[in-house]
Amino acid sequence: MKRNVTAVSLGISIAALALLSGCGGSASSGNPGSAGEVYVYNWGEYIDEEVISMFEEETGIKVIYDMFETNEEMYPVIEAGGRTYDVVCPSDYMIQKMAENDMLAEINFDNVPNIDQIDPVYLERSKSFDPDNKFSVPYCWGTVGILYNTSLVAPEDIPTKWSDLWKETFSGEILMQDSVRDAFMVALKSLGYSMNSESRAELEEARDLLIQQKPLVQAYVIDQVRDKMIGGEAALGVIYSGEMLYIQEEVESQGLDYDLEYVIPQEGTNVWIDSWVIPKNAKNKENAEAWINFMCRPEIAKMNFEYITYPTPNKGAFELLDEELQNNKALFPDVDSLDNCEVFQYLGDEVDTIYNDLWKEVKSN
Repeated sequence: MKRNVTAVSLGISIAALALLSGCGGSASSGNPGSAGEVYVYNWGEYIDEEVISMFEEETGIKVIYDMFETNEEMYPVIEAGGRTYDVVCPSDYMIQKMAENDMLAEINFDNVPNIDQIDPVYLERSKSFDPDNKFSVPYCWGTVGILYNTSLVAPEDIPTKWSDLWKETFSGEILMQDSVRDAFMVALKSLGYSMNSESRAELEEARDLLIQQKPLVQAYVIDQVRDKMIGGEAALGVIYSGEMLYIQEEVESQGLDYDLEYVIPQEGTNVWIDSWVIPKNAKNKENAEAWINFMCRPEIAKMNFEYITYPTPNKGAFELLDEELQNNKALFPDVDSLDNCEVFQYLGDEVDTIYNDLWKEVKSN
């Protein structure tokens, strides 16, 4: 669930690079375009650019690479079909929505033998949105938790639960995600409910709790939470775990006199999974499967992890990492700590409307 505000400008540069790398290709294997094309649609800054060139050189398949910033931006593009993509990387709940609306093709896993490199744990979790594991292959995953500043949070106030974000002690020091499902996840989990609740009564209770919290909230943010926390502008922030490696490196490089620690709250949280899928109208399905297979190769998955810093579900890539990274619990938490966690599910347009309407009430109150 990578989010990046520079996706549009970066998308232009990578698309241009991909097009240039395909120019002048001959019919011989290894020259981009000699084995056809593959149209890829992915999040901004969600791949090591060198991987694209390596794929083209090895397979002879020319990559046309475009980017989106949100699942909600991506969906209507695929639905309309005005521009046809062969392989796309949505998040869990959006994959479920696409599958239910008959927008995805079944993957021929005979063409994706490297699927055996994906840890079965993540294939099992994927069944919550892809019950038979026939439409998707995990690419990245992560959790949502609380990041706190050790110099601004007293030892006795170190957060362990989502409900700690309602403590008066932290008034004006809390950063919340400016996202309807993420914000409601925090409130629903703190109330002991499922983050996929469809109960209007539970959702209204969560709305009231979020409105109650508003006076304590410094700001609702997305990408800015990372930089605000590094800058010491807030004591606590709700954040994606994939930001942690960057944050830890920045704290060290800037010689800051405080640490930023990450906690998965006891009530449980969102374990999100972004996966490769093939739209039903793909024109180059076998090339899309070649792309997915290449992304599942351990050394390629490791390159992508090192570039984007979001956890990899690839067991072969994990085994190639330094022991220090393997033991980084912010990036790779113990499975036991995820017992109370869930994966976001698509709840239907009617329930989505309820969430959106209640979120508007929170923001406008």
